Amino acid sequence: MTTLQNKTALVTGASRGIGRATAVALAEAGAHVLVHYGRSKQEAESLVVEIQKKGGRADAISADLGTPDGASLLAKQVRSTFGDRLDVLVLNAGISKAARIADHTVAEFDSLFATNVRSPFFLVQQLLPVLGEGSSIVAISSLGAREVVGKPGLENASILAYASTKGALETLVKNWAAILGPSGIRVNAVAPGIIDTDMSNFTKTEVGREVALGMQALKRIGKPEDVADVVAFLASDGARWITGASIPVDGGSKL
Repeated sequence: MTTLQNKTALVTGASRGIGRATAVALAEAGAHVLVHYGRSKQEAESLVVEIQKKGGRADAISADLGTPDGASLLAKQVRSTFGDRLDVLVLNAGISKAARIADHTVAEFDSLFATNVRSPFFLVQQLLPVLGEGSSIVAISSLGAREVVGKPGLENASILAYASTKGALETLVKNWAAILGPSGIRVNAVAPGIIDTDMSNFTKTEVGREVALGMQALKRIGKPEDVADVVAFLASDGARWITGASIPVDGGSKL
C-alpha cells in the first residue's frame, strides 16, 4: 500500500480534474497537502474541507502561475507553510488550446508556455532549498508529448502548441532527474491519455467517445483517479528506484 505518512506535498492546479484526484490520493496516503489554485477558490476550499472530513490534512493556497512572478510567490507560501521540507511536488497546473495552425496567436502561444513550462521550471528552482534526500517531483505530461493526437491537416484543429509544451516538460524531467539525482531527489513524469476532465469535453459526445475508445486497448474513458494513483505511487518510497521516467497512463493508446 502506498504510504506518505508525515510527508508534505504541493499539488499545483489541484482544484479540479487530475490535480484534485491527486490531492485526494496523496492525502489518503497520509500526506499533508497544499491545494494550489489559480482562480477556482471555491472548488479548492471545498476540496480542503472534503479531505479534512476524511481525517486528512490540507490547506488551500493561490497563485497565478501564468504571471512572471507566480512561481516565486507560490514557493514563498509553501516555505511559509511547511518550513524547510517539501517531500512531494506535483506539477499539474496547465492550460490547453486546440486550433488550426493559422488561428494560433503569439499571445496564446506565450500563455501556454508560461503556464505549462516556465512556471514548473521556476517553481522547481525556487523550491530547491526545501527539496532534499527522498523528495519526489512528478510532472503531469500528456500522450501528446510523444504521439500526434487527432486528425492531422491544415484545416483541422490540433493541440500542436499544447503538445509542444508537454514535450518541453518531459525534457525538463529528464534533465532535472540527472541534475538532482545526486541529491537524492527523484523526478518523473506521468503522461495521461484521454481522461474524463474539462479538457476532454469532446468525450461527452458519442462521436468523441468513439474516437477516444478507438485509440485505446482498454475500452473505457480514463478517470482522474487512474492518473492520481500512479502519481501517488511515484511519490512514495515504493518508487524509490524510478527517476527520469515518463509513465503512460492512457489505457494503451496508439499501440
